[in-house]
Amino acid sequence: MILVTGGTGFLGSKLLQFLIDDGRSVIALKRASSTIPDHLKSSSLIQWVEADITDYFSLEELFVQVSQVYHCAAKISYQKHETQEMLETNIEGTRHIVNLCLAHQVKLVHVSSIAALGTSKLGLPVTEEDKWEDKAIISKYTQAKYESELEVWRGISEGLDAIIVNPSVIIGVGSGGNSSRAIFNMVNKGNKIYPLGSVGLVDVSDVAQVMIQLMESDYTAERYILNTQNISNLDLLSKIAQLMGKPAPRIKATPLLLGIAWRLANAASVFTGKKPALTRDTARAANTKLMYNNTKIKQAIGFSFKPLDQTLAEVCEAYYK
Repeated sequence: MILVTGGTGFLGSKLLQFLIDDGRSVIALKRASSTIPDHLKSSSLIQWVEADITDYFSLEELFVQVSQVYHCAAKISYQKHETQEMLETNIEGTRHIVNLCLAHQVKLVHVSSIAALGTSKLGLPVTEEDKWEDKAIISKYTQAKYESELEVWRGISEGLDAIIVNPSVIIGVGSGGNSSRAIFNMVNKGNKIYPLGSVGLVDVSDVAQVMIQLMESDYTAERYILNTQNISNLDLLSKIAQLMGKPAPRIKATPLLLGIAWRLANAASVFTGKKPALTRDTARAANTKLMYNNTKIKQAIGFSFKPLDQTLAEVCEAYYK
């Protein structure tokens, strides 16, 4: 039996669809507050279980019947008031999954993030070999993903059969992808500003398919960057604008401008009660040139990523026509 954590999420729901399409029976974990995507509700191959991954004993009895685990569950937040919950979910939750996989000799595919990677020292795209550096300016989310990945490496050192994937920004068509469509929504509203940095992007379907291939392979004790393409924010926003028939952005979002913007967004949130759309961490990231090398996964399983232009077109067609 296969266990998928975070089954209602953007990646988790896409992974479940591929698994049941292949006739596989799956136990899918969800939080009590999460909604099962409509296209997965009627499947007799999915057993939905409400469980909190930070509660070890709520998970323990499930592992008696499990042989494979895809750990997709994680909390993504750049809000200060959610920091403690995020750290507990990502680090303690992963610790429990790792310990149970060890105890029951279960293979694990863990979804980490490019946030957990080091930075290139030569100005080249980051690889799996670049070393992490603990810096004062890293976000709490970055810290959480790094420390949760350390739990998997600790398990591997104790004999765990595990693979780690480090996807870049995941986009694409699928349930629960509202947060990943934020940049599309911004363009659709007529955004005229572009940050100076660059970003790596990957299609949600590609991530799910790579995870399944790695689970069924003999590979173990490895990490793989999953990234389709590196692209400047200007080029990305311009491509989306063209697909939507909107004007391309033309105003540079300098560090000074972004600094003012995130402070205003933070102040506004006090009055609206809503999460600020821009934070200090996301503003800093927007002007950072981020690049990632996908050579290792291509060589390992011969995977061909869906072209970025195709993914962008599919998202625009699905949600903005």
